[in-house]
Parts: sequence; structure tokens; C-alpha cells
Amino acid sequence: MGIRYGCFFSYAQGRHDLMRKFRLDLGDAIRAYLEPQLDAEQELFIDVEQLGGGDDIEQRLARALCESVCMLLIYTPKYEAHDFTRREFAAMQLIEQERGRWYPLPSHLVIPVILAPHPLRLPPEIARYSFYVDFTDYNLATRNIAANRRFIPRVLSIVERIAQHYQHLKKHTPAQHDCNQFRLPTVIPQWRATPPLIQP
Repeated sequence: MGIRYGCFFSYAQGRHDLMRKFRLDLGDAIRAYLEPQLDAEQELFIDVEQLGGGDDIEQRLARALCESVCMLLIYTPKYEAHDFTRREFAAMQLIEQERGRWYPLPSHLVIPVILAPHPLRLPPEIARYSFYVDFTDYNLATRNIAANRRFIPRVLSIVERIAQHYQHLKKHTPAQHDCNQFRLPTVIPQWRATPPLIQP
């Protein structure tokens, strides 16, 4: 296996400006600060098409996950509502289990970034992480995360975690490891029970 990406962006696609702008802004910031930490690898894998389904697409995403150092999960309630994003999350958990057999992991491979909290609470799948990055104060008036003093420390905390895993992965990945064999989990249950309908 060769490392191809510093980070796999996992997110639910949005039709309107907030989610689209945040993905682009955060992506630019991560690229800017992560580039000096990597050798020849690309900083990010972002599936901008978000087509979902189909063997070719699923194989491409599974391979990209396997070839990524970490996953950056942009959490919104929409994220947990989509089967495909939950499958990406479950896939990175499988990768984390595998890499945990290669070396003592310094931290989890999934880095949750909270853009919009759930009105009830974060799901246990996200809340169990001791490290997540809160961007709930981001809005359409926010300018240039990479040069914004309020956000730079948060970006650097993400980059530091990716860089740490990157160095471990370069050193400990078995030579025979083959990402072509990795597949996304097929069916992932919902993260929380659907509330009952309230009858008028």
C-alpha cells in the first residue's frame, strides 16, 4: 500500500451555500497547512461528485479511504441520515482496527468536525470521540479559514493529528498490504432510532 492522501473528506453533500462553502474553505485551509508535512502525497481526497452506489464508485472510494492517513468527518444531522456516509465512517473504523495491529495508534483515525449540531444531541458514534473540532460558529460571512485567527488553531490541531499518523503509517505499513482488496461495509444501521410520528 502506498499512502496517496493525507485526509479523506467524508461529508453529506449540500445543495446550498453553507455546506458547500464550508467544505471548500476548510479544504483549502487543510491543504495549505498540511502540504509541508507530506512528501509527494496529495493533501486531500474529496469526492466532489458524491454519486453514491455502483461497484466502480464504491471501489474507488474504498481504495481512497484505505490510501488515506485519516478521515475528516464533517458532521451535520444530514451526515448520519445518509447510508453512504455512515458506510464511509464504518469503513474507516475497520481501517483503524487493522492499523492498530501494525502499531500503537496515537489517536483515532476519524477526526470529527462539527458544522451543525443535532438539535437533540450528537450521536454516540461522534460523541465518544474525545477529540473533535467545533466549527459551529462558521457562517456565510466567514472569510478565508486559512488566514482567520479564530480558526487557525483549530486547523492546526487537525493537521498535527494527521501528520502524526502519517509518520507512523510510513514506518509501519506492511509491504504486502493491498488497498485493492478493501471494500466498504454493505449495510450500516442508523445511528439513532427514528422518533415516532406525533399524531394531531
